[in-house]
Amino acid sequence: MKAYVFPGQGAQFTGMGKDLYENSPLAKELFEKANDILGFRITDIMFEGTAEELKETKVTQPAVFLHSVILAKVLDVKPDMVAGHSLGEFSALVVNGALSFEDGLKLVSQRAMAMQKACEIAPSTMAAVLNLDDKIVEDICASINGVVVPANYNCPGQLVISGEYKAVELACEKMKEAGAKRALILPVGGAFHSPMMEPAREELAAAIEATTFSTPICPVYQNVTANGVSDATEIKKNLISQLTGAVRWTQSVQQMITDGATSFTEVGPGKVLVGLVNKINKDVETISASL
Repeated sequence: MKAYVFPGQGAQFTGMGKDLYENSPLAKELFEKANDILGFRITDIMFEGTAEELKETKVTQPAVFLHSVILAKVLDVKPDMVAGHSLGEFSALVVNGALSFEDGLKLVSQRAMAMQKACEIAPSTMAAVLNLDDKIVEDICASINGVVVPANYNCPGQLVISGEYKAVELACEKMKEAGAKRALILPVGGAFHSPMMEPAREELAAAIEATTFSTPICPVYQNVTANGVSDATEIKKNLISQLTGAVRWTQSVQQMITDGATSFTEVGPGKVLVGLVNKINKDVETISASL
């Protein structure tokens, strides 16, 4: 069975999508539609912008989403199952038919703005922890006085924690004492996938509730549960929980393999997910889709 996976924020690069735009009439039409929906020419920033301009949250999230979804439509992918890392879950939901292209883009744009606002409320951050057992990371986070939680289970031995700045700093010290190879603060705008995103979750919940979701053509393995879901109501509920819940990527990939996935194709900018899948299970076929 063919699994298709979609990257999240951080995969962006200058020039992303330009070949698609220039070589596919369908891609050009969808990119122009996106410019209209967003109210600014995101294509100009994607194709010619600086790394700094691309890093702006209001640009990054729609840019990665557009690259993934438009590439999938041009390649006419027919997935048996899909999953997306954080933001990538929205790309997955358009590709499996749960969301329309237009609604997916609007939600991603609203998500980006809501997250940006939440980041400005209190100083918060994320940190990568390498070569430490998940359980030890979880226990250390639970022992800290302050908000710090496991946020991204990326692959065995690579977990990202998230929360209040001081709590994350203290957790990093304790992780190193416990034998972590590295525990380093990441250059991100705030504490994604933690309780610090509650204001954004509330804002996005209203937008998701007001959006029509259809029954998808195949299950989506959602970040918060790591299980395949085909029920539109359940998909909505899990998507709302995603902003404050952990990305269970390791568990999602393992479950997809258990459920019959024999190949994983990453659709979108970069090859981060292919690398993670290979670390989770080196026996499955991995493909990086491009034109």
